Amino acid sequence: MPLNAIARRFPIQPLTPSEASLPASVAAALPPDGVIVFACEDAHSDTAAFSERYGFGLDDCANTLIVKYPQNGEDRFAALVSLGSRRLDLNGAVRLTLGTRKVSMARREVATELTGMAFGGITAFGLPASLRILVDAAVMAREFVVMGAGVRETKLLLAPAVLQRLPGVEVAELTLPVSDAG
Repeated sequence: MPLNAIARRFPIQPLTPSEASLPASVAAALPPDGVIVFACEDAHSDTAAFSERYGFGLDDCANTLIVKYPQNGEDRFAALVSLGSRRLDLNGAVRLTLGTRKVSMARREVATELTGMAFGGITAFGLPASLRILVDAAVMAREFVVMGAGVRETKLLLAPAVLQRLPGVEVAELTLPVSDAG
């Protein structure tokens, strides 16, 4: 189903990237087609509240989280994209994919400084080239996903294949279904 037809099923207000006041890095990284930018109330920006307010399932929401891990004696960072309905397997799949012995969530201040984006709105688009971007395979199985847009008041609607066009994106099994999370 075309993205515009999907968008019409939900109460969203499409915006141009300039109307959305996106961070410059995000606006520059968005492809000219295949992404719908839309407004979102800040009070409903977090995944569960967004899902309830706008009628998207947690399976439709792709969150981008920043993690820290040691490599060659230095702290490194990576962006992980996973569905709101799944739990990252940090100590298993993520650790193995990154090739490290330890992975932890980056502190809020570090994530916002590193990305130049608002916490709760971080997206895979416009990230620094130094960050690895890992996308969970479950994201790629979806017809469409909603992601942050760098600010809390804006979201992106896209087919997951658009993520694979980003430089250096790696797709791997990174999560567990919530029922298996435990």
